[in-house]
Amino acid sequence: MKKILVVILVAFVIIQFFPIDKNNPAPTPGMDFLKIKKTPPEVAKIINTSCYDCHSNETKYPWYANIAPASWYVKTHISDARKHLNFSTFAVYEPKVQADKLQGCVELVESKDMPLESYYLGHQDAKLSEEQRQILVKYFKKVKEDTERAGAF
Repeated sequence: MKKILVVILVAFVIIQFFPIDKNNPAPTPGMDFLKIKKTPPEVAKIINTSCYDCHSNETKYPWYANIAPASWYVKTHISDARKHLNFSTFAVYEPKVQADKLQGCVELVESKDMPLESYYLGHQDAKLSEEQRQILVKYFKKVKEDTERAGAF
């Protein structure tokens, strides 16, 4: 039993020598969702607090992102989230894709699938109240409709 614990401890120490890259891509204000959609400050605050750590290039890594293997999970989660939706580069999406992504936001916020429950463990401030969910859903629907009208598709 003692040998197993020593092996586990040594392995834990060794994996600490393989840190994740916590550098965020350079800011792109001209492509950022909050800027291009002229998001009202009260809505922007909710989106920043509950969405931007994973779905933007403005990730603020928590303390546990310095400890492997938790850091590997965090990095993988952020990379996957950015692939699905990156608010920092929202302007690069075609209008139809923007509308589809906004519809996804509506559905995921309404169903309470976003933010993820696991995210709340280290980010209690990201937990959305029912009122905040309604604000986001209403806003995402409005922006989606505006996008569809502007894109005329």
